[in-house]
Amino acid sequence: MQVYLKAIGCRLNEAEIESWAAEFQRNGHSIASAPQYADLMVFNSCAVTGEAARKSRQQVRRLHRENRMAKLVMTGCYATLENARVATELGVDLVVNNAGKEQLVQRVERELAPSALSIAAAQPGEAALFARGRQRAFVKIQDGCRYRCTYCIVTLARGDERSRGIADIVNEINCLTLQGVHEVVLTGVHVGGYGSDTDSDLAGLVQAVLADTDLPRLRLASVEPWDLPATFFHLFENPRLMPHLHLPMQSGSDSVLRRMSRRCKTDDFKMLISEARRVVADFNVTTDIIVGFPGESDSEWRETLHFAERLRFGHIHVFTYSPRTGTKATTLPGQLDKRIKKQRSSELHVLAARHKRETLAAYVGRELPVLWEGDGELLDGGKRRFSGYTPNMLRVVTDAAQGESLTNRICMTRIDSLAEHGERLSGTLVG
Repeated sequence: MQVYLKAIGCRLNEAEIESWAAEFQRNGHSIASAPQYADLMVFNSCAVTGEAARKSRQQVRRLHRENRMAKLVMTGCYATLENARVATELGVDLVVNNAGKEQLVQRVERELAPSALSIAAAQPGEAALFARGRQRAFVKIQDGCRYRCTYCIVTLARGDERSRGIADIVNEINCLTLQGVHEVVLTGVHVGGYGSDTDSDLAGLVQAVLADTDLPRLRLASVEPWDLPATFFHLFENPRLMPHLHLPMQSGSDSVLRRMSRRCKTDDFKMLISEARRVVADFNVTTDIIVGFPGESDSEWRETLHFAERLRFGHIHVFTYSPRTGTKATTLPGQLDKRIKKQRSSELHVLAARHKRETLAAYVGRELPVLWEGDGELLDGGKRRFSGYTPNMLRVVTDAAQGESLTNRICMTRIDSLAEHGERLSGTLVG
């Protein structure tokens, strides 16, 4: 079969389809680059917000339009929470809930393609990651979460925490490295909770990966700030652990954080970031902030703006709160008007954009290693514009000469200027 895989939402969803892509290949199937080439389409859905649920339904309809002949498998959080609706209303051939994801490929072969094997079974083929046009691999280290933030539906969809064994993760990363992958992101629902069920912890896993693999670049996906002791940042003394963390704060007001059932106070977060920046050179902190949480007063909102101003994040993912059926937050008093939420979102976007420009501008004139990704955008004259990331997750673009490919190469790059209205950096290869 030709198999097309698509995910929306979190990096964990991306990690899961990378794993399925590799398993499909091992079983003799090929990875399709677009829906129209597929015999089978697998969609890993999201339901973290009402908008994500809407986009999941929209994506199913789009896949049907692009290829009406292919079988369609739907999995993920939306498929788990709305199983009956997906099966009856969206025209999906097979629904696999989150609990059954590990058997997804076997179920597909058993129920949708019992005799389908391609000639690729006898040939090595291209690495599954590269076949999907990606260079940075996401590796799932755990699933589920033991906390119950009042706005979050994912804990209901993903269930209890379950950690993979360290040896299993190290083996997967070694296999990816042999295939030519230079960068891996460790991801999960509650990354900082890794090992809570196996008498291990995230620091131990990171140390094992750095000791037992030759992977050039290791990253961590979003980590809850309360999971990190100050000593954690000494792990970054190893230059193969990239100096960037996404630490979701969600609000800069302690009273709002209490209503969210978050376990971190603003002063604790500030001390954590101060220690990280003291210990790790060029450390880049990015975050999530929810705008317009129920009951958020003008003074609480100003606390959040002041908090963001002081911390000066490299990037802020701004989420406008929307009620999500099944969460405690929908029952809280003081649901805010859309107009107020839109105004506050705009304020935070302006502040975040300014801080991002200032963060990027500080690197102009420096030379940094960049991992170039994708096949490049074709420009006039046959040149291609490539995009990639520095170790601390700053996006850089550069133009390659006609016929030159930078795909999946780590190159020293001189940072020349800001590009695209301060959204990224522009650089020139050195040497």
